[in-house]
Amino acid sequence: MEKFVVYQMLPRLWNSGAKPGETPVTGKFSDIDEPFLEYLRSCGVSHLWLTGLIRHATTVSYKGMPASLRQVVKGDAGSPYAIIDYYDVNPYLADNVNERHREFRSLLNRVHKSGLKFIMDFVPNHVARDYGRKGLVRSSAIPLGKEDDTSVHWRPENDFYYYPGEDLTLPVPPSEGQPPYTESPAKASGNCFSPTPGANDWYETIRLNYCNTRTATWDRMYEIVRFWCRKGVDGFRCDMVEMVPKEFLSWLISAIKKEFPSVIFIAEVYTKDLYRTYVNEVGFDFLYDKSGLYDTLRAVVRGEASARALTWNWQFLGELQPRMLNFLENHDEQRFASDFYAGNAESAFAALAVSLLFGVSPFMLYCGEEVGERGMNAEGFSQIDGRTSIFDWCTVDSIARLKEYVHTGSGLLPEEESLLSRYRETLALSTSDPSFSRGWTYDLCYCNLKSRGFDPDRHFCFLRGFGGEARLVVCNFSSADAETDIFIPREAFLYVGCGCPEETLRRIRVPSRDFVIVPF
Repeated sequence: MEKFVVYQMLPRLWNSGAKPGETPVTGKFSDIDEPFLEYLRSCGVSHLWLTGLIRHATTVSYKGMPASLRQVVKGDAGSPYAIIDYYDVNPYLADNVNERHREFRSLLNRVHKSGLKFIMDFVPNHVARDYGRKGLVRSSAIPLGKEDDTSVHWRPENDFYYYPGEDLTLPVPPSEGQPPYTESPAKASGNCFSPTPGANDWYETIRLNYCNTRTATWDRMYEIVRFWCRKGVDGFRCDMVEMVPKEFLSWLISAIKKEFPSVIFIAEVYTKDLYRTYVNEVGFDFLYDKSGLYDTLRAVVRGEASARALTWNWQFLGELQPRMLNFLENHDEQRFASDFYAGNAESAFAALAVSLLFGVSPFMLYCGEEVGERGMNAEGFSQIDGRTSIFDWCTVDSIARLKEYVHTGSGLLPEEESLLSRYRETLALSTSDPSFSRGWTYDLCYCNLKSRGFDPDRHFCFLRGFGGEARLVVCNFSSADAETDIFIPREAFLYVGCGCPEETLRRIRVPSRDFVIVPF
C-alpha cells in the first residue's frame, strides 16, 4: 500500500467574506477552481473530501424551496449531516440555483482533470427532522418513510421508529415569529430513542431503521450510493457507522464494489476494539483512527500521556496500521492551535511527523490547519469551543487569507506563510520519498530507553526505509530543545531494507515541539 493525502474542506467556508447583496456568506462550487486544485497538488494531496455537499436542512429559502424552521436547525446554516434530500446538492453552493447539478458536475470534472480523487459524505444513520417535506429530486425514488405504518413503534418494513400517541417535544422553543415544529407521532432522533430528545441530543435529525436483514430501507440507501457512484464519485466517508447494522454496511460495500471496484469507503469508527471487525468483516478500506493515534497524540502533546503510548498504540493496531486514516484535525475535533488543545500552531510539528511519517497510513489535512486556524471565534451556534463552526454562515479570516494566497501568492500573515511552507514541505515529502510513501517502519524507542539525553516520555524516534535507503525521524514533544544520542541497531537497517547494515550511534539536536529527519 502507498501513502496518500486527503484534504477535507467545508465548501461554504471557502469564501472571502460578504459580497454586495450576498445572503448568506458562503463559498461556491466555482470557488473550488483550478488554482486551488493546483495548490492541493503542490501539497502532495491526492484526494479531496468535500463536506456538506448533500442538501441539508437550513433556514435559508431558495426560489420557492421553503426553508426549515429554525427550531429544528442548529445554527443558521444547519448541520451538513441533517440530510433533507440524498439526491440533491445544496442550492447555496451554486452560482445559479437552478443549475446546481450542472455546476456540481463541472466541479467533479475539474477535480478529476487535476488528477485528484473526489470523496463525499454518506450519512446512513439519520436524516433531517423535516426530511420528506420537500421531496426527492428523482420522481422515481420513493422517499424514506412514505410507506411506513406510523401506528406502531417498530416494524421491519418501516424506515423510521415511531411513538404512537405521543407528540414530539423539542428541547428548544420556536423562534420568534415562527410557528412551533410539530411531529405526531414523534419519531426517534438520530441518537436518542425518545419522543423528548435533550439539548445535547441530535434533536434536529431522525433515525433510520435498518434491521439486521435486508429490507426496502437497505435497497433505498444502496440506490443513493449508486446514484453518486454513477456520477463519478471516487469514495465515501461514512458517518457514524457504529449506529448502523454491520450486516447492512457489509452488504452495501460488497454490492457497490461489484459494479464500482475502485470506489473506497472510509468509516467513522470510535471503538478501537471494533477496528478489525470493520476492516476484516465489514469491508471498509480505511477507518478514522480517532480513538487510536489521534487521541494518543493529543494526550502526548498536552503532557497528559507519555510518548511511550505511541508505541503501545502502534503495537495494538499491528497489521491494521495501513488501513487507518490519520489526522490532527477534522470538523468534529478542536483545532490544534486552539486554547483547548495545544494553544499554538507552532507546536504541531512533532505530532505532524508521527501522524504523517510514522507509517504508510493515509493522512488527512483539514482546511485551515496548514495556516494555523485556531477555531477561537464565536460563530453562532457553536460559540467559542476551539472548532470552526459547521453550523453557521461565517468567514474564517485565516481561510480567507489562504484563499487569497492561493490565487495571488500573497495575503497570508508572515507566521501563516512560514507554517504553510513547513506543512507543504512535509506533506510533499510524505508522498514523494519512497521511504515514507511505501517503506517499512521500525520503532527505535525500545532500544534508546537508556541513550544519553533521550527522554522516552517526551521523545519519539523511528526508522523508515525503502529501496536501500532509510530515514531516521526523531520527534521532540518537550517544551525544551533536545540533544540526544540515537542508537540504530543493525536489525533495524535490515528490516527496512537499507544498505547500511552496521549499527549506528548518532547525536541529534531537535528543537522543542519539532522533528528532524536524517537520511541514510
